Amino acid sequence: MTKRRLPRWSELRPLLQGRPVTLNPTTRRLQAAASLEDLREQARRRTPRAVFDYTDGGANREVSLRRSREAFDRVEFVPSVLRDVSTIDTSTTILGRASALPLVLAPTGFTRMMNHEGEPAVARAGARAGVPYTLSTMGTTSVESLALQAPDTRRWFQLYLWKDREASKGLIRAAAENGYEALVLTVDTPAGGLRLRDVRNGMTIPPALTARTVLDGARHPSWWINLLTTEPLEFASLSTFAGTVSDLATQVFDPSATLDDLRWLRAQWSGPLIVKGLLTAEDALAAVDAGADAVVVSNHGGRQLDQSPTPLEQLPAIAAAVGDRAEVYMDGGVLSGSDVAAAVALGARAVLVGRAYLYGLMAGGEAGVDRALEIIRREMITAMQLIGVASVAELTGDRVRLR
Repeated sequence: MTKRRLPRWSELRPLLQGRPVTLNPTTRRLQAAASLEDLREQARRRTPRAVFDYTDGGANREVSLRRSREAFDRVEFVPSVLRDVSTIDTSTTILGRASALPLVLAPTGFTRMMNHEGEPAVARAGARAGVPYTLSTMGTTSVESLALQAPDTRRWFQLYLWKDREASKGLIRAAAENGYEALVLTVDTPAGGLRLRDVRNGMTIPPALTARTVLDGARHPSWWINLLTTEPLEFASLSTFAGTVSDLATQVFDPSATLDDLRWLRAQWSGPLIVKGLLTAEDALAAVDAGADAVVVSNHGGRQLDQSPTPLEQLPAIAAAVGDRAEVYMDGGVLSGSDVAAAVALGARAVLVGRAYLYGLMAGGEAGVDRALEIIRREMITAMQLIGVASVAELTGDRVRLR
C-alpha cells in the first residue's frame, strides 16, 4: 500500500508559478495563438463575415482550395537521426540576396479591408522577419506611400496587365522610381474567378452599408470604427472603382495578353522579373524563354480556376524542367513552417504566403503579422531538427515524399 503524507511548502512552492500578467489584450490574445489555425480562428471572430470569407474563401466549390491544403496533409518527411541539429540555419538567397527564411509575403488585394493598418504593417513585419514583401496592384496603399512607410523592407511590386497599357507603364515607372526590387506579373487572371462566398455575402469594394452589414457591424464594432475613422477604403491605383472583385477583373484586366506582352514587359523593366500563376512545365519554360528570372507555381490560392492542378504536386516537375535557368517559387495551402520545409524539399527556392499573414493581420494588426511569421519560423526550425537537417540547403528531395 502507498504511504501518503502531507506535502511540504518547499515542495509546493516551485509548482505555484503563475504566468506574467499581460495587460495589453491584443498581446495577450496573440500570445495564446500556438498555430496559424489559432490565428485564423481569432481572425474569424474579430472581422465581419464578408471580410473573413473574402480572405478565407476560394472560387466556385473551392475544390482547388481544399486540394492545396490536402496536398500538404499528404506530405511525409523522411528523417535522419543522430545528426547535429543544435544550430539551425533557416536562411537562403532569393534573387541573389539573403533572406532569413525561404519565404516571401505574397501580394494581396484590398489589405486595409482586413485591418486598417494594411500593407505598411505587413511590409514592416516583413522587414523585421528578414523576408521580402510584395505590394499588389490591387493594394490599398500606393507604391510611393509604402516606400515611405516601410523604407527598410525588400519591396516587390505585383502587376496585372491592364487593358490600358499606359496605366501599366505608369505603375512600372513608379515602382522603379521608388526602389522596388522586383516586378511580379500575375498571369492567371484573364477573367475573374467566381467566388461564391463573396456573391452570397454581397461583398463589394468598398463594403456597402446594407442592413445585413450594419447588423454584422454590431458584432464587430472595433472593425467598423477603424474603417470609418481612417482614410477611405479604396484601391490606391484604381480609386474610382466600385463593385465585386470579379467585376473588376472583367473590366480592367486584359484577357488578350500573350507571351508577346511578357516580352514587352521585359523591355520595360530592367530589374528581376517574376511570373506568377504557372502550373505546367511548358508554361514555365515559355516564361523563362521570354525573360522571366523566376516563376511562381500557383493557382492563385484556389481563387481563380477551380479544379485546377495543385501547386505542390506540380512543383517537382516544374522545378526539374526549369533547372538553374530561373528560380522557382510556389504558393497555395501553406499554413505552417513544416509546409515551407516540404515545399523547399520538393524544389522551391521559396514559398509565397498570403492567407497565413492575413489571418495574423486580422487577429491583431501589425503585431499579428509578427506573430504569424514567428510561428512559421519556430515551426520550420522544429521540423528541420526532427528531419535531421541543419540548413535549408539540406532540404532535398530525398527528405520528403507525397503519400
